[in-house]
Amino acid sequence: MESHIEIPNSVLARRGYRVRHCAAVRKNKLKPNGRSRSVESSRNFGLKELADYVGLAPATVSLVMNGSPVADTIAPETRKMILAAARKLNYRPNFFARCLRTRRSFTIGVIVPELSEGYNVTVLSGIEDHLLQEGYFYLVASHRFKQDLIDEYTELFLHRSVDGLIAVNTPWHRGLKIPVATVSSHHTVAGVTRIVLDHHRAAEIALQYLMDLGHRRIAFIKGQSFVPDTEVRWKAISEVARQMGLTISPKLVGQIEDNSPSPHLGYCVTQTLVASGEPFTALFAFNDVSAMGAIRALDECKLRVPDDVSVLGFDDIESASYQTRSLSTVRQPLKEMGRIAAEAVLRRAQATDKNDSTPEEIVVSPELIERETTAVVHRARKPYETVLEQG
Repeated sequence: MESHIEIPNSVLARRGYRVRHCAAVRKNKLKPNGRSRSVESSRNFGLKELADYVGLAPATVSLVMNGSPVADTIAPETRKMILAAARKLNYRPNFFARCLRTRRSFTIGVIVPELSEGYNVTVLSGIEDHLLQEGYFYLVASHRFKQDLIDEYTELFLHRSVDGLIAVNTPWHRGLKIPVATVSSHHTVAGVTRIVLDHHRAAEIALQYLMDLGHRRIAFIKGQSFVPDTEVRWKAISEVARQMGLTISPKLVGQIEDNSPSPHLGYCVTQTLVASGEPFTALFAFNDVSAMGAIRALDECKLRVPDDVSVLGFDDIESASYQTRSLSTVRQPLKEMGRIAAEAVLRRAQATDKNDSTPEEIVVSPELIERETTAVVHRARKPYETVLEQG
């Protein structure tokens, strides 16, 4: 692309400029009222003038500048030319005019429990990637699982005329007049698209993996009772264990109680499991964050991971592979789940009732990720029992 732009005399005339000579045009120098100014320092050009300059219809220029999906049908060279001219002429689309014309705010509301490192942020990154790609802005509110805040933020988003709403890891029972997608919510609500994991398959691959390593005495950390996935996942684990002939000891089931995303919660639950005196050779945690806390508790109890106790997490958050002992885990495609949710909301926002083919439920598949915190049981040594006797 050339470093200069030659603006047609017809455009300059309408702006009140007079051209001194051709060299001035080539150098982008204009002479309004006898004073030298650059094009860039003049006031913004409008859509019609930008279209006149590039020699295209205003509708074509508008499609490119507003990032319309239809713009992909325009030749790449033409799109580059339009964008280069817009930068040179300091053209900016009128956002409010666009909203009035399309009757959309190009804004999506997102509700999450909290924004610390882990599950929620990873899902949010997938939402963000898709919305930015489609030219949408988004607002985020965190509710800490307080129902009054969930209701209040929903109303707040509606008052701000968002085009749709995405609820992540949030109990959701409400139908709205705008499109809604939920991630890891299991309630059926008319007009709401649910993106959920296949928890039965997750339980199968996790328990089969641990049993293949020789583990039969497995401890479990359940999630908080108010987290949507907790009971669904535990029901799947219980059913699969029964089908596999695996006995789950009630003494080896601990539950996170506090409303916090800290590894400390998994640390406390694991201390209680060890103190119960019931031996176990593997621990399956509700999420990666609680698994990290569990490993710390086992270390302090002189139980080596994975030699004495294997630890399996859930989610595969980004930091799972960067621990001192990288964490074996059941991967949820969290970023992909966020992208699917954003895609579903935009599809419904842009569709009419007649052509809306968005399904009510989209199920994604888990994957087992084997790293350094799981290993084959050392049957002959029985190190766990030895540590308990010494303790």
